[in-house]
Amino acid sequence: MKFILDNWVLISLAVVSGAMLLQPMLMGGAGTGLSAVAAVQLINREKAVVIDVREASEFAEGHLVGAKNIPLADLEAKLGTAVKNKALPLILVCRSGARSGAALATAKKLGFAQAQSLGGGMNAWKTAKLPVEKA
Repeated sequence: MKFILDNWVLISLAVVSGAMLLQPMLMGGAGTGLSAVAAVQLINREKAVVIDVREASEFAEGHLVGAKNIPLADLEAKLGTAVKNKALPLILVCRSGARSGAALATAKKLGFAQAQSLGGGMNAWKTAKLPVEKA
């Protein structure tokens, strides 16, 4: 007990740092995914295909330059015909990263081994002040 009382600052620091390490796991992986900068590099260097899984009205309001729109509900049926080469990197995008996370599982199931979700979605893309085009 004396040890705890004498070293309460160190123990508090250990507990706080442990909680910070566990936070992403407890939040369900929020904030995970490809960063906007990494996505740009993947698009430029490896010719990644960008698939926006938002609805057509959301897509029309603004999307990544060159992105193809396949709403999440249609993804399983249309992804194979929209992207013929499964070896190319695939970047899935939505507004915040939640729908693209679900789309990632579908893409992997369809054989797109290099599929990734844009962490933070269009919100992160716009925050990074990267170009957006409107339909």
